Amino acid sequence: MDPYRLPTHVLPTRYDLRLEPDLASSRFAGAVTIAIKVLQPTSEIVLNAAELEISEAILAREEDSQSARIALEETTERCRLAFDRPIPKGTYSLRLVFQGTLNDKLRGFYRSKYKDAAGQEHWLAATQFEATDARRAFPCWDEPAFKAVFASTLLIDAALTAVSNTGVLADYAEGNKKVVRFADSIPMSTYLVAFVVGELEATEPVYVGRTPVRVWSVPGKRQLAAFGQQIAAFSLKMYEDYYGVPYPSDKLDLLAIPDFAAGAMENLGAITFRETALLVDEKTATHAELERVADVVAHENAHMWFGDLVTMSWWNGLWLNEAFATVLEMVAVDAWKPEWQRWTTFGVSRAAALVVDGLQSTRPIEYPVAAPRDADAMFDVLTYEKGASVLRMLEQHIGPEVFREGIRQYLRKHAYGNTETADLWSALGAAAAQSVAEMMDGWVFQPGYPLASARVEKEGRLSVTQQPFAYLPRTKETAAPQRWQVPIQIRIHSKGSTTTQRLLLNDAEATLDLPEGFECAVLNEAGHGFYRVHYAPELLERLLKLLPNGLAAIERFNLVNDSWAAVLAGLMPLTEYLELTTRFKMERDKNVWAVLIGSFAALNRVIDASDRPAFERLIRDRLQAAFAAVGTPRPGENELTKQLRGELARGLGMLGNDEAVQRQAAAWYAEQTQAPAAADPDLTAAAVAILAHAGDRSRYDEFLGRFRAATTPQDEQRYLHALTAFRVPELLAETLPRTLNGEFRTQDVPHVIRSLLHSVHGREIAWGFVKQRWDELARAVPATGLKRLCEGVIGLATPELERDVRDFFRTRNIQLGGKLVEQYLEQLHIVVQMREREGEALRAYLSVT
Repeated sequence: MDPYRLPTHVLPTRYDLRLEPDLASSRFAGAVTIAIKVLQPTSEIVLNAAELEISEAILAREEDSQSARIALEETTERCRLAFDRPIPKGTYSLRLVFQGTLNDKLRGFYRSKYKDAAGQEHWLAATQFEATDARRAFPCWDEPAFKAVFASTLLIDAALTAVSNTGVLADYAEGNKKVVRFADSIPMSTYLVAFVVGELEATEPVYVGRTPVRVWSVPGKRQLAAFGQQIAAFSLKMYEDYYGVPYPSDKLDLLAIPDFAAGAMENLGAITFRETALLVDEKTATHAELERVADVVAHENAHMWFGDLVTMSWWNGLWLNEAFATVLEMVAVDAWKPEWQRWTTFGVSRAAALVVDGLQSTRPIEYPVAAPRDADAMFDVLTYEKGASVLRMLEQHIGPEVFREGIRQYLRKHAYGNTETADLWSALGAAAAQSVAEMMDGWVFQPGYPLASARVEKEGRLSVTQQPFAYLPRTKETAAPQRWQVPIQIRIHSKGSTTTQRLLLNDAEATLDLPEGFECAVLNEAGHGFYRVHYAPELLERLLKLLPNGLAAIERFNLVNDSWAAVLAGLMPLTEYLELTTRFKMERDKNVWAVLIGSFAALNRVIDASDRPAFERLIRDRLQAAFAAVGTPRPGENELTKQLRGELARGLGMLGNDEAVQRQAAAWYAEQTQAPAAADPDLTAAAVAILAHAGDRSRYDEFLGRFRAATTPQDEQRYLHALTAFRVPELLAETLPRTLNGEFRTQDVPHVIRSLLHSVHGREIAWGFVKQRWDELARAVPATGLKRLCEGVIGLATPELERDVRDFFRTRNIQLGGKLVEQYLEQLHIVVQMREREGEALRAYLSVT
C-alpha cells in the first residue's frame, strides 16, 4: 500500500465543520461531520490528520452508530479508525471531535502577528492548506481528487470578524462568543478551504455581475486596497468572458495577511495574499511593485476556474493549475494595462525557466510525486514559467481563438471534477482538429529543451538543427537522444522585404530555401518559443546589423539572453559576449537591460576583488550613455521609462560604483523626504539601494528606523532589503541576527539571507551564519522559505566556497524535496566552472578596457 496515498473505497461528499479558534491561547477546538460513501465493505477508515488530538470518532447510519479506535500515524500524517463491526457498502456520517494548535509555521491553521499605528500587538488566525496542510486544521481526505462540499461554522470572539470561502448565512451571539455560519461551497478539494479570523476591515464591494468583490486588511490599511480591487474586478469580468463559464462562487474576497509564506493562495472565494502582493499605495510604489500586485491578483483570479472549478487529480499535474493561471495573468494584465507590455516582460520569466531547465538535474514539467515534500517541490519555475511558456507557444502555434475554444470545452466537460494532462490535450486537440498531445507530450513529459542552431549553407539554404541545450557535458544518464516538435517562426530579411516562415522541426535538421538578396534570418520571431537559438558567426554578424530598430524588444532580449547562456555553457567566449554588450549601449528596453545587468551582476560575483575597480569601469562604460539618454523624469512619460531609469541608476551606482550617480541618489532621496508626493517612486527605490551600497553606520541606523516605521508593505520591504546592500562587514553582521530574534517577519527571513549570500561583501559572513545557526533556521522558517534561503548558495561562486557548500549539504543531509538541492549545487558549479575557464581572459580584457 502507498504510504502517502489514501484508499479510494471510502469517499467524502460533504463536510459540516465547526471550528473555535482562541487567538490568545494559540489553540483551536473543532468538530466535523463528514458524509461519506463506502464503496466496498471495510472495517477501517483511513483519512489524513497531522498535529491534531482526536478525542472522538463515531460512524452513524440512520439509528445505528459505533465508535472507532483512533490511531494517529505521525510519519504518514494519517488517522486510522478501526471498527469492531464491519461496515457494509452505503452512505454514512462520520463525526470527529478534535483540538489543535494555531502554529507559527505559516501553514495549516496558524497565527499572524501585526502592530497597529500605536505599536500595540494584535493577532489574527489564517490558513494555508496547499499542498497538504488542511490535515493540520481538521481530519479530512487531504488529496485533490477527494472533492466535497464544505459547510463551515466558526465560533469566535464577539469583537472579531471571520471570512471563509462563501458568503455568511447567519451571524449570531452564543454566550459571549459569536457564531458565523457560511453557505455551502461547490465541490472542491481540501487545499482550497480557507478561514481568516481577526480584526479585519473591508472595502466597499465592487460588483462584477452579481458577484461582490472586496479587499480585506488589518485595520489602518484599507486605503491601500484600491489598486488591487481594480485589477480584481477587471480580471474577474475578463475571465468570465474568456472562459465562457460563470464565476463558480457567490462572492470574491481578497485578504491581505501580515504573515504569509507564499505570494498568494487561490482559496475559492477567499484568496489570501502576502500584503506586498495586494496592498499598495499607487502614488509611492514603483512600477515593478504595481506590476507585482496586478500579476498576483490576476493569477489567483484565473485559478477560480483553472484549479478550483477544475482541479488536477494529483500533485504531479500541478502545472495544469499554475501554468495556465500564469498565462491568463499575462492575458488579463496586458488587456488592463497594454502600455506595460507584459508579454515582452514575460521573457524575463521565461528566461528563469530556461536556466533551470538547462541543468542535468532538471525534471519534466509533469513529474512523479509521492511524499508531501515532493508536492511542495513542484512549486517552482518549471511548473509555473516553463509550463506557461510551452502553453503560450502552443497558443501561438494553433491560434489564440482556437486555443480559447479548447479551454472552454475543457472547463465545460470537467467542471467540479479532476483531470489529467491528457484531458487538456484532448480538448485543445478537438478544437484545433490536430493531435496536440503528439506535439506537446515531449515538452511536458521529458526534461530540458532544444538549442536551435542556424547556419547558411553554400547553396543558399538555411539549415536549422536541434539538439538538447546543456550547461554541462551530458552524462551517460542524460546522453540519450532527445527530440522535440519545435514550432519555429523565422523572419527572413532580404533586400526590400521581409517574410515569415513557420517550421515544425521534428527531426534533427531541416532546411529552407533563401530568397534572392538574403540579408539575415531571425529565429524565434516574436520570442514565443521555449528554446534557445545559436547563430553561426557569419549569420550572427548579419543579424547585429539590424540593431537597434530592426529587432523587436523581445528578440533583442532573447539574443542577449541566449548569448549569456552560451557563455555559461562554454559555447561562446566571455570576451565575445562582452564585445556584444557594446552594441547595446543605447538600448532603451528595460527587459534587455535586465538581462545585461543580470549578467554583469553574475560576473561581479566571480571576479577577484583586485579586478573590481576595472570591472566597475566596464559597467560605467556600458551603462552611462543609456542613463544619460533616458535623462531626468519628464511629465507624461510612460512607466517603463521610469523603471528603466531606476534600474540603470541602480546598476551604475552599485555595480559601477559611480560616485556621480551616488551623489545624485542622495539628492533624489533628500527630495523624496522633503516632498514625497512629488518624488518619482522608481528613483526613490533606486536611491535607497544605492545609498545603502555606499552607506555607513548613520545611514544604516536611518534605514533600520525607516524599516521599523514603514506605513506601506512596499516601504517595509524596500528598507528591509536595503539592510542587505551595505558593504561594511560590521553592519551586515548586525543584520543577520535580526533574522532569528523576531525583528524580521518569518516570511522575510529567507529573502534577507538569500540576498546576503548573493552579496560579494556579505556572502562569507552570511554563509558562516547559515552554517552556525542552521538548526534554528530550519525550525523557524517554513519549508517554502527554506527553499528560497538555500537558493542563495548559488551566489557563493568561488571554488573554495563551493567545496564548503557541498560538504555542508552532504554532511547535514539537507533535503528540500524534488531535485532542488541538486539544482542549486549544479548552478553554483556552472558559475564556478565559468570562473575557472574564463578568469584569465576576463582579467586580460579588463586590463585593456
